[in-house]
Amino acid sequence: MDGTAIIIILAIAGVASVLLFAVKGLLDQVPDVIESAGRARDSWQRFRQPELPPRSDDEEPPMAA
Repeated sequence: MDGTAIIIILAIAGVASVLLFAVKGLLDQVPDVIESAGRARDSWQRFRQPELPPRSDDEEPPMAA
């Protein structure tokens, strides 16, 4: 019984360490995912509403013939 309890404790500790390692790996990727989502949103907005060249008001309109 003593050996079984030790094995169970070691197994639980091993599973917990693997889970913590996996969670840490996922959380390390979150900032990159957020940054990528922001770039994708900006690109989509530029695609939907292209920037028009600024109109210069100091130019004379073309003269009629």
